[in-house]
Amino acid sequence: MVPPRFPRHKIMIAIPTSPHAGVKNRRSVSALTAPLRALSQESDRLFLSPLRPVELDGKATELSRFRFVGPGRGSSYIRLGIFAGIHGDETAGSLAVLKFLEQLHRDPESARGYEIFVYPVCNPTGYQDGTRFNRAGADLNREFWKGTRHPEVRVLEEELSGLKFDGLVSLHSDDTSNGLYGFVRGSSLTRHVLEPALRAAEEVLPRNYDKFIDGFAASTGIIEEGYPGILTAAPEHAGHPFEIVFETPQLADLELQVDAHVRALRAILETYRGFIGYGMNL
Repeated sequence: MVPPRFPRHKIMIAIPTSPHAGVKNRRSVSALTAPLRALSQESDRLFLSPLRPVELDGKATELSRFRFVGPGRGSSYIRLGIFAGIHGDETAGSLAVLKFLEQLHRDPESARGYEIFVYPVCNPTGYQDGTRFNRAGADLNREFWKGTRHPEVRVLEEELSGLKFDGLVSLHSDDTSNGLYGFVRGSSLTRHVLEPALRAAEEVLPRNYDKFIDGFAASTGIIEEGYPGILTAAPEHAGHPFEIVFETPQLADLELQVDAHVRALRAILETYRGFIGYGMNL
């Protein structure tokens, strides 16, 4: 497929780099998450709780995890996991989840009933290097539930097994797509959760209406198949969470991609909460 052409707008979002790193212009995960870490110090709803350290490239490294608790009763919270940056060169998702959390901090009512766990950079070495793969040369989004040797995946598998999310959202960008699209798995409700998210994001970027996207049959930008080894719920998780992989066109303006991801996430919160509320009133 010939990559689509998008108009090049001025990008106002800066990708932080570390002048102290051993590689020129290596991106800094700590600089990326610094504003949210500072915000968590003053918030009574946003909490920083990194995952256990893993050894990456000979160094102990923590994967960032932020937890946001919306208004409501803890016994009835919807537990949502949002994952970004598992491909290190797809920065829009990482920037979007941080912006999303900032918005929730200002407007916690929009997260009513949710306990949200956000993982901004699931592939730290890939993010630092600006590459799809980790520094060991692996595509981490083909390694889940295969007995992987890669510690980034193992620690995320522990999260997926332990927290048993009601819903999973993975944010990606596709440099071969001419528009927005998504994959659905899990609960039969998932397609009905993704569709409003695509509509919301479509306010800033076009949707991909091709009949085949990324090698899979698609209908109105929704794909019901997927690659083996992607980040999914644990095989033993019997709760059938909804699972969405949301994709923006990577060649589009970065700010627009970030905006599209944030709009999609907010639509997912509203739509799924509505389904749950309707079900409880049946």
